[in-house]
Amino acid sequence: MAKTVDADIKVGVVHTTINQRGYYMKKCFLPFLLMGFTALPALADPATDRVAASRGAVKELQTTLVGELQAAMKAGGPTNAIEVCNTKASAIATELSKKNGLQIGRTSLKIRNAKNAPDAWETKVMKEFETRKAKGEDPAALEHSEVVTEGGKKTFRYMKALPVAQGMPCPVCHGEKIDPKVRAKLEKLYPQDKAVGFKVGDLRGAVTIKQPL
Repeated sequence: MAKTVDADIKVGVVHTTINQRGYYMKKCFLPFLLMGFTALPALADPATDRVAASRGAVKELQTTLVGELQAAMKAGGPTNAIEVCNTKASAIATELSKKNGLQIGRTSLKIRNAKNAPDAWETKVMKEFETRKAKGEDPAALEHSEVVTEGGKKTFRYMKALPVAQGMPCPVCHGEKIDPKVRAKLEKLYPQDKAVGFKVGDLRGAVTIKQPL
């Protein structure tokens, strides 16, 4: 009988020891496990990445196009710049579209080139830009992105407003007072031109981007 009791006591000791070890193992290693999980890098957000890529493409388009126009202005004045814009703007957009794997272009509620006419979604977004601007938002910061369904397929769409900025050459060809020679050139190249009468701070239009998903 004594042996049995002694055996029970030993078993109890073993169980207690195992339980204590398990407790201390959990207590010691759990913080390290939690640290390991919290140290894991956050997964990239595809939507955020697409917006960032779109912003980069817009910046590249504007930098390239403005550079071309300023060089043309310096070489031959406003009429030369109009010619360059007419022949190079589309080519620059096409090149950047291929480079970035998306479709990039410019549009406006008051278009100059009929090929840049906005679709229904672009028109809606640009009208929203005008409303947001009227409520006090910075025109230079206006942008919009969303995923839409077009033809049964998901498409990422992005727009960035293009305000007429102080010190930029935009008013020369898009302003309220345009030189007669410049106007004559515009009428020759763009008979249906509506992109005039802008002043600094107005929304000239927007850069628009599409990317099938």
